[in-house]
Amino acid sequence: MARSPAQRQAAYRQRRPEAGDNGDRRMDTWVTTGTVLALARLARRQGVTQRAMLEQMIRAADDAVTATLAPGTPEWDAYFAVTG
Repeated sequence: MARSPAQRQAAYRQRRPEAGDNGDRRMDTWVTTGTVLALARLARRQGVTQRAMLEQMIRAADDAVTATLAPGTPEWDAYFAVTG
């Protein structure tokens, strides 16, 4: 029997946590219109999707922070929310 669009969407969302190398997570947020337009411009200029552009920017910012931290230090633990 054919599934409804809602059933297909529910099945797709259920599979997403297992997708890719480390799964995917849904992120819903509201941002300003200027931010959305800037993201679209950046992605278009780089020739990537908005998702890819956002992922690149977040990972670059995270890499910049972690490069300043030494593993096992209180700062590292605080950043990664490691509790004893």
